[in-house]
Amino acid sequence: MMTPGARNLITDVPGLRVGHAQDDAIKTGSTVLLADAPFVAGVHIMGGAPGTRETDLLAPDKLVQEVDALVLSGGSAFGLDAASGVADGLRAQGRGFAVGSQAVPIVPGAILFDLLNGGAKDWAENPYKALGSQALAAASDDFPLGTIGAGAGATTANLKGGLGSASVVLASGHSVGALVAVNALGSVTVGDTGYFWAAPFEMADEFGGLGPAPDYPKAYATKLASHRNTTIAIVATDAVLTQAQASRMATAAHDGMARAILPSHTPMDGDLVFAAATGTRPLSDPLADTLALGHAAATCLARAIARGVYHATPAPGDTLPCYR
Repeated sequence: MMTPGARNLITDVPGLRVGHAQDDAIKTGSTVLLADAPFVAGVHIMGGAPGTRETDLLAPDKLVQEVDALVLSGGSAFGLDAASGVADGLRAQGRGFAVGSQAVPIVPGAILFDLLNGGAKDWAENPYKALGSQALAAASDDFPLGTIGAGAGATTANLKGGLGSASVVLASGHSVGALVAVNALGSVTVGDTGYFWAAPFEMADEFGGLGPAPDYPKAYATKLASHRNTTIAIVATDAVLTQAQASRMATAAHDGMARAILPSHTPMDGDLVFAAATGTRPLSDPLADTLALGHAAATCLARAIARGVYHATPAPGDTLPCYR
């Protein structure tokens, strides 16, 4: 049995904080997730067009087994610089992987493409390092959803995208949460209706309570002509996991993306899921618990995707309408 956490946010996983920064004129932003201490992280990429930083070191056979933060950002390749702003801020706090007298913050990141969304992209200097710094400074255990942070400039096939989050508490006592910037080639709603593909997994009317669609179209909408895509996410838990187990949770979480976005994992999307494990609650049954964590991560991610679109708000220059 699963129930939503107190906030229904990824920060229901104890010790996690999330910060956002955005530029409304550019229609873009960045989001950072960090914890009170370094945490185990994994990643799984299923999209055909990813943009990433430091994801190779998340493989279980690599030296560094923990990270200091994870960053999601708009801006396509330019947005990878948001992680540099986060790394600078963490270094100033004395955080990072110890190498002799130096501390090197480990900050993997992923980006989405939001360069054709109606915002002013004629910047003289890459703005994303500053956005990363601002997001780190704003980190908190509570935050709004929708047009904010990495989801500020996001779009889907037929609606404005956004930043979503959701959480559950398992019968085992473990907490699981998801954080996602929804910028999909496909659609999160069924045809031209207001029904969400993720409706079967909704909890407590968190994205309108319409329930599943009474009928399903045989065709689906995409923004194939524009190639402005990618949904990037983080799933997190307080469970004690190895890097390999965290990577498996990230892999399982992609099921939630497929349940909430049609189509997903396309050649033009860079769909990616990070997994974070703060390691404060041991597993009592490693096989059964890791199975439950993967299922919970997928369910949370599906719900978070719908919530991100549901909470999007309009702004001047938008190229697409909002859900509400």
